[in-house]
Amino acid sequence: MDDEERARLTAWVRGRVQGVGFRWWVRSRALELGLAGSAANLSDGRVEVVAEGPRSKCRELLELLRGDGVAGRPGKVTGVTERWSAPRGEAAGFVER
Repeated sequence: MDDEERARLTAWVRGRVQGVGFRWWVRSRALELGLAGSAANLSDGRVEVVAEGPRSKCRELLELLRGDGVAGRPGKVTGVTERWSAPRGEAAGFVER
């Protein structure tokens, strides 16, 4: 797979990630990486992150979501589940839901 191939990453982030500015932080990182998509709170306490763009940039975002001690990341991440798929091209920009 080509790192510049466009991809869609869906990641479900567990931990203390709601009510702490986590979605805003994800949006900022995604925009810096040139990704489109969204970050949304789920009723079970997780945050769902959907990002589309070059596979390498999606991987960078995933590492930021997973990484221990990422500077400035609000809350506390205890786990991340990921799913990769073909991009749908629906999103323009990156939004918090």
